[in-house]
Amino acid sequence: MADSSLLNHETLGTESNPAVIIIHGLFGDKDNLKSIARELSEDYFCILPDARNHGDSFHSDTMTYPALAGDIIKLADALDIEQFAVLGHSMGGKIAMEVCMEAPERVKAAIFADISPAAYDGTHDSIMDALSGLDLSQVKSRSDADKQLADKISEKGVRQFLLKNLKKTDDGYQWRLNLEGLKQNYEQISAAVSKGQYEGPVLFIKGGNSNYLTEKHQQEVNSRFSNASVKIIEDAGHWLHAEKPRIFNRLVLEFLAQ
Repeated sequence: MADSSLLNHETLGTESNPAVIIIHGLFGDKDNLKSIARELSEDYFCILPDARNHGDSFHSDTMTYPALAGDIIKLADALDIEQFAVLGHSMGGKIAMEVCMEAPERVKAAIFADISPAAYDGTHDSIMDALSGLDLSQVKSRSDADKQLADKISEKGVRQFLLKNLKKTDDGYQWRLNLEGLKQNYEQISAAVSKGQYEGPVLFIKGGNSNYLTEKHQQEVNSRFSNASVKIIEDAGHWLHAEKPRIFNRLVLEFLAQ
């Protein structure tokens, strides 16, 4: 019988190649970073999990970073992967950092996309409120949901990304992600990554227009990662992998090739 506490996941590439675990951000799922996984899959074995409370993974009342990192390590164990690289965006970047803190000997290299290890103040409060306020009883199609969300979220691309979390059932539309669990744990999701030390090679990729990774986060980065470099993608915001995929993918490929 399948282990219900194992993250739902997809793999691309050949199992005998070096492994890369690719972790999506808040409100996302395993498909978010599939474009980079496709490019990597020629030379790497890519594992794309749905984090707990996201996608088709299990729902839980706990969302601490040690628990989220534990899920990733458990998945690696289940797939018989002793060492691997990690790549994570936003919340997924913090999960990847926590894996580096918890099991540094297992992480060959790490890439963190537009995030620091620091705590953040309610950057997604408005999205959480908008999703909670969506009246699913009035939703007969995705465009109904889009119209409702448009009052609170002006960017069409952001709405389309969020509405991937709606699934059609016999009783109408429902959320795939555990919205209540995310709301209850939002403080944990916004919290800092555990203290620790990772000495392997690290790349931070920052969106030039984003304020998620700035000078003020330098100390939090330096205290955990002694071998870190930073690349900036100009004219990109927080969703840099979607906004500038060719540049993002190239930076990841070049870094891992080293």
